[in-house]
Amino acid sequence: MRGSRSTRTTARPKPASRYSPPQDCGFRPSADLAGRAVALSPDIPAVFDAPLAAHHKLVGHWVLSQENPTRACTRFAARRHVERTFEAAVLDVLAPLELVDLRVAVLLSEEDGPPAIAIVCESMGQLDLGWIETSDAPIAWRAAAYHALEHTLGRALPVFGYQDLFDEISMYYWEGATDDEAARECLIAYHGVDEETLDGMTLPSEMNERRPEWMIAANAAPSARLPKRLRRKLADLRKAYKALGSLTPERNAWHLDFQVAYEYLPGIEECASLPPLTLVPFEQFTRELDTAAQSGMEMGFMDIAGICPLPEANRIDEWFASLRCGAAFLKAAQDIVQFVPPKPRGSHD
Repeated sequence: MRGSRSTRTTARPKPASRYSPPQDCGFRPSADLAGRAVALSPDIPAVFDAPLAAHHKLVGHWVLSQENPTRACTRFAARRHVERTFEAAVLDVLAPLELVDLRVAVLLSEEDGPPAIAIVCESMGQLDLGWIETSDAPIAWRAAAYHALEHTLGRALPVFGYQDLFDEISMYYWEGATDDEAARECLIAYHGVDEETLDGMTLPSEMNERRPEWMIAANAAPSARLPKRLRRKLADLRKAYKALGSLTPERNAWHLDFQVAYEYLPGIEECASLPPLTLVPFEQFTRELDTAAQSGMEMGFMDIAGICPLPEANRIDEWFASLRCGAAFLKAAQDIVQFVPPKPRGSHD
């Protein structure tokens, strides 16, 4: 999955709802991040005649461009109007999304840079896979849908897939080994496991064998053999994925440069590199997911979906355009998860 996050740079990200809430990362938050809402940095005094900060002024210029104010107001009223107008515009874009909960925050730079807008993932654990995981639809259909999500979702969400989990477990238990013999040697040499207890230990082949058939890309049906509606939804996903990937990084709300994130969220580098979302099913891989998520549960997950510095107010319209582009992509993914598969021909109730 990391490889599919083509808009991200320089770090290893990693799981939606079955982890317990993470502990604080230990850094001072630069914004009060409200779920499915927008909140601006709380360090600006909400007192009459207190100066508005740079991020309020930036968004305020954008708000003025959207309307024709007819009366003067206090700075406090201006701040509230700026926040509520921006919040309403963001919620209008994100409202159709049920696949994942997102937060948006306007941030001040810790190094005198321009304000930035961050998208933060509020969900944790396994993403809901719907019919792909729970239905009795043909394996080939389910594998095709799963493979499409696994290949594309990393472009907008902090999410990891099976290969990421396998690599994590391989480094944790087997010193990077990927075959059983080398893994056995590592367990004996570095973990003090004796020959008698080896049979109870997880080895690479056993872990791979636990994958449901619908997780294996080789089982995916070619497009021509899929139901017409599913084929159309997969085509919509690919189109939206391509559109999001065509955006330039500096004008993409969903682009994540970790160095930029460190500038606006000091101390976030202390959080685990594990993303908060996963496409790996808990039912088959509970122990491995708990092991991989341990550092994230202790230090917090790297849950930033995108961060975009905005030097000028006229860039906010571009930010919204890219926000809509990413939301359309996630809606296409959501439509696949919510797809109701038809009964295969020849099947009987």
